Amino acid sequence: MGATAKVLSVAFGRAMREERLNKGLSQEELAFRCNLDRTYISSVERGKVNPSIHITWLIAVGLDIPLWVLIKSAEELASNKEK
Repeated sequence: MGATAKVLSVAFGRAMREERLNKGLSQEELAFRCNLDRTYISSVERGKVNPSIHITWLIAVGLDIPLWVLIKSAEELASNKEK
């Protein structure tokens, strides 16, 4: 059985946060790079919102990584959560 939407949202947020911290970026700096509000970045990282594919692409661009890296990381985190 696949991961629930909530598990995936939380996993995506965790993956995004890990990448952001690895790059040494604050939420504010990432938000500026993505042309998004810092509170929206925070909400995504906490799994409170389910960003569109366009927003996930903007976040990947802001992190200077391919989108598939974020999705793969989120998938792995979600899979580990289910076990």
